[in-house]
Amino acid sequence: MMKGVHFVAIVALLSLASSLVSAYDPSPLQDICVAIDDPKSAVFVNGKFCKDLKLSKADDFFFSGLQKPGNTDNLVGSSVTPVNVEHIPGLNTLGISLARIDFAPYGENPPHTHPRGTEILVVLEGTLLVGFVTSNPENRLFTKVLNKGDVFVFPIGLIHFQFNTGKTNAVAIAGLSSQNPGVITIANAVFGSDPPINPNVLAKAFQLDKNIIEDLQKKF
Repeated sequence: MMKGVHFVAIVALLSLASSLVSAYDPSPLQDICVAIDDPKSAVFVNGKFCKDLKLSKADDFFFSGLQKPGNTDNLVGSSVTPVNVEHIPGLNTLGISLARIDFAPYGENPPHTHPRGTEILVVLEGTLLVGFVTSNPENRLFTKVLNKGDVFVFPIGLIHFQFNTGKTNAVAIAGLSSQNPGVITIANAVFGSDPPINPNVLAKAFQLDKNIIEDLQKKF
């Protein structure tokens, strides 16, 4: 009787796991599916059209340049160099990508979300203050100071950030559980949308004067 219960439990867990996986990037249906923009003589599996397997080559799975620091000479003092399916066509259907993040002293990767991927980040150089906030109603902040070699995870869809607390440059590498995780920078989305969100809406939401909202919208 107990063996039967264990078997049912295992089947239930496997079913749940498979349903969770399919909720994100679908599992690949073949060994490789190199992305191609021209759908002629191509096969669509998921994500992008697939190049004919016979025409695929090693360069479809290759990217060069991640050793180069990004330009952090900007208002937030950071630069993100993504490596996703747009840069490595062979990532199509594989459900993974990464990015290099460079930080100037006291630079930050502003609060943002990845709607389609969980992020795991490792610090290569410097010291970073990182964190994420859970969903309503708790809005609980999980935060940590990371040093070289430290790793932190940001769950899919949650607002998170990285801030360089040091007087020197910092570098991190982030892996993401999607070939195209997407990114929504909160300030840019709220104050820099096109067309702009009605200032009255934002004034009410943030409990700020309408003039302050309009000033913030001008900055984005």
